[in-house]
Order: sequence, then structure tokens, then C-alpha cells
Amino acid sequence: MNKWFNQLFQLDSNGTTVKREVMAGAIGFFTIVYIIAVNSLILSEAGIPLEAAIFATIITSVVGCLIMGFWANVPILLVPGMGINALFSYTMVQSMGLSWQEALAVVFISGLIFVFVAFSRFAKTLSESIPHSLKEAITVGLGLFLMLIGLEKGGIVEKGTNSIIAMGELGDPQVLATILTFLLAIILFMRNVPGNFLITVVAGTLIAWAFGLINVQSTEEKPFALSDYMEVFGSMSFDNLLSVTFWIAIFSLTMVLVFENIGLVHGHVGFINRPEQFKRAFQATSVSALLSGIFGTSPTVATVESAASMAAGGRTGLTAVTTGFLFMLSAFFIPVIKLIPNSAIAPILIIIGGLMLQNIRNLDLKDMSESFPAIFIIAMIPFTYSIADGIAIGFILYPILKISIGKAREVSFALYVIAALFLFNFVFHVIS
Repeated sequence: MNKWFNQLFQLDSNGTTVKREVMAGAIGFFTIVYIIAVNSLILSEAGIPLEAAIFATIITSVVGCLIMGFWANVPILLVPGMGINALFSYTMVQSMGLSWQEALAVVFISGLIFVFVAFSRFAKTLSESIPHSLKEAITVGLGLFLMLIGLEKGGIVEKGTNSIIAMGELGDPQVLATILTFLLAIILFMRNVPGNFLITVVAGTLIAWAFGLINVQSTEEKPFALSDYMEVFGSMSFDNLLSVTFWIAIFSLTMVLVFENIGLVHGHVGFINRPEQFKRAFQATSVSALLSGIFGTSPTVATVESAASMAAGGRTGLTAVTTGFLFMLSAFFIPVIKLIPNSAIAPILIIIGGLMLQNIRNLDLKDMSESFPAIFIIAMIPFTYSIADGIAIGFILYPILKISIGKAREVSFALYVIAALFLFNFVFHVIS
């Protein structure tokens, strides 16, 4: 069996083992499993039945991870993206007035465009048009964003009334549990203990239970029925296909999908030193996004939390496949999975974010026309709480600064077009 896995996923050539890949996949699963509850609740805000949204989230995650694992052979986890799900429910449905069935059709058509880009020469053109400084900045910005999410999940910082971020109460049981779990996590990580993140999740859950943060009785919930999901599967509506609103939604979603995933996929394959896998990983991401509309959820993305699997030693698609199968099994254990507290996950996100921040050393801080747009991306991704908005601001600023110092020729034509499209998108949302 090990020989078969080695041949299929090229384990030896990537310096890894079946045990390490499976362990990394389990870590990735426990790090990202919160998406089942969170994404489902956000989709329900658009009118999709909660039970159906849960099944849609699980099935989409299973298929996305399997496509990534078998097609691209990299440890990138594809699940419905945070931020994009908010765009789906709160912008396209609640603000723009589309029904959730029409919004799923928008996801499908955006996915088709994404697939066309990913499987054509446009993917290479777009990737090469993005300056190295901006690519590195996206990775650093994602790291800072991940640290912020971890600190918030642990209650260490929170959104204040008079400031963007405020310190949480140090006497709060959740904060104390997070701090204790973080100390354990960082010690295990620094000592390179095998399975350190998985140990952190288990120990962190026990610590939270000792602080009274876990209610075991909450596992007693109504079982889900597959019939609930069939009301959503393939329920796309193209009745509004010729309307301006419908195509504006397609444009906005496509821009976010393509450029957010260029940044995410580039950051991930760079993190594991396998940049040659960018093309296939990007293609897998596009196909998964396309299928999301059919399965009944907002699009999948190459999630930031994939870095948890990579930090745990994942280097091949076996990691993603493992996570996919665990998502499949999660349909039977949703109540138990929901027992894992934020205080057990937060330290892992903080550590991973810190690892990604180290890419800042690759920036050329002496050239302000290169470093300033990069710094804006790094700052604006966490401050706006939006990967897409942070990327857009940096992409718009870069050509403006190059033109201002007489270096307009250093900017590719494709980047001028991208910047113009992002600017148009910003102007439209301000006007509307």
C-alpha cells in the first residue's frame, strides 16, 4: 500500500512519508473544520436552508480537496472561502437583490470564466504580470491576517468600540485557555515534536473543558437528512441572465476568485518550494469553484489554513486527499467536531501566520515604488478584513507610483488592465 501511495503522490521525491502526509491532512482538517458551521450559517442568511447548506459545504470541500490532491498533487485545501461567502449572501443576495438560486448561477458562470483563464495562456500571463514584490506581499498579508484571525478566535484581541482592535479581558477563561494552549503549541513546534499541531488540538480541547468552555450536552442535535440537501443541489436559476445586476455580480465575483487565488496558490506552492505546481493547482482551484455553484454553495478557494497542513509536514496531494476523506466522515460527526473550541485552534493559526510573515525579508524596501504598494497590501488585508480589497489596493497603487517616477514601462500591459478593472469595481461599489 505504501508503495502505491509513493508512486501516486511521489512521496520519496518530495521527502515525505504516508504517515506524515496523513497526519498533516488531519491537522488541516481540524484547523479548517470550523468552515462547516460558519459557512452554513452565512449561506442561510441568503435563504439557503441550514441543513442543506451544511451538506453543500461538506460535499464541496470533499470534492475540492480530492481534485487538488489527485490533479495537482499539492497539500492545498479547497473549501468555501471566508469573505467570498459574505460577498455571496450579503452583497449579491441581500444588497443586489438576487435570489440565492440566481447567486448560485453567478457562481457557476464565474467558475466557467475562471476555468477558461486557468486552462489557457491567460493564467501564465496574469501570474507573470504580477510583480514579485506584490506576490510576496500577498503571502505576508495573508500571514498577518491569519494571526489576527487566531488572536480574535482566542479572545486575546477583539473589535473595540472606539478602536479597530482592543485587548480582551486577561481574566476571561477563553483567553487563559488560549494562552496556555499557545504556550504548549509553540514549545511543541519549536522542539519539532511529530504531530505537534494534532497534539495541540487534543490538549487544547481538554484545557478548554477544564475551564468550563465546552458543553458536552450540545452534541445532542437533530440528525440531517439527505433529502434536505436535494432541494439545493443543481438549483441554479438563469432567469435573470440578461440583467445588468446579474453581470455586475459575475464581474465582481470573478475578479475576486481569479486574483485572490493567484495570490493564495502562489503563496502555498512557494511555501513548500514547489512553484512548478502552480499551474495544476490553479486549474484544480478553478474546477472546484465551478462545481461549487452546482453543489449549492459559495465558491471554494485555496484556503489560508492550508498552511497548517504544510507546517505540519504536508508536501503532496495525499495531505489534501486525507482532509477530503475526513470531511466526508464529518457528516456523521458534526456535533462532536463542533466541540473543538476556538481556543484549541487559535494558537495554530497564530503560529502559521508568524511563519508566513517571514517572507517580508524578500521585499526590496529600498525601492519605494516596489515596497510601498507591497506594504499597503500587507496592511490592508487584515485592516479591511478582506483579502480581495487588500490585493486590489496594492494592484492599483503599483502602476500609479511607477508612472509618477517615469518608470511606466516597468509595468506590464496586463497589470494596467487589472488595475483599471479593480479601480472600476471600487468606483462602482462607491456609486451604488
